[in-house]
Amino acid sequence: MVVAIDGPAGVGKSSIAAAVAERFGFFNLNSGSFYRALALKVLAAQANPADVGQVMNAVEGAQLDIVDGRLHLDGVDVEGQLRSDAVDRASSMVSSHVPLRHRVNEHLRRIAGTMDLVSEGRDMGTVVFPHAEVKIFLDASPAVRAQRRFEQGTSDLDLAALEASIRERDERDRNKEEGSLIAAPDAQVIDTSSLTLEEVCARVTGLITTYQ
Repeated sequence: MVVAIDGPAGVGKSSIAAAVAERFGFFNLNSGSFYRALALKVLAAQANPADVGQVMNAVEGAQLDIVDGRLHLDGVDVEGQLRSDAVDRASSMVSSHVPLRHRVNEHLRRIAGTMDLVSEGRDMGTVVFPHAEVKIFLDASPAVRAQRRFEQGTSDLDLAALEASIRERDERDRNKEEGSLIAAPDAQVIDTSSLTLEEVCARVTGLITTYQ
């Protein structure tokens, strides 16, 4: 079974997906981490994340694997390196390149063929897993998402700069050539702006239980 959760940056997809996956015993597949890992490789190569040629050269031969539930890049656990501001900016740019998206999608579908999972990203329900049994689109206002990210303490930006960064990323994500940020026609849209994590989890859990 595939549960596809989509939505913009900072909406809480990772937290919801992790909680729901644990509740049902599914694997939690974070597609954004794959792009972040490749962005990390691009930055290490001092390549321009906006240049598709440089990006594809930098990630040539890159190996992405899940080992004990953690993402490994070229045999190295990189989970702890994926949440910096630099990687956040670069991942938004590299993920707009269609050849790179195709490569990542191949990895995601390969993993999905082996287990039940909760997948989260921007285009899980529209492009990667269009036949997912359950599709959910989480949303929240940029101001709310900025406040949540600020409280997490993972960014060096102040609150105003965080909100500006989120709005800029939303604009890029909605206008990608492929895999743009949009709710699938058959997705259940949940505005999380005024909901707690527990309330969102309860709604998502209810949708999965109803399908089962």
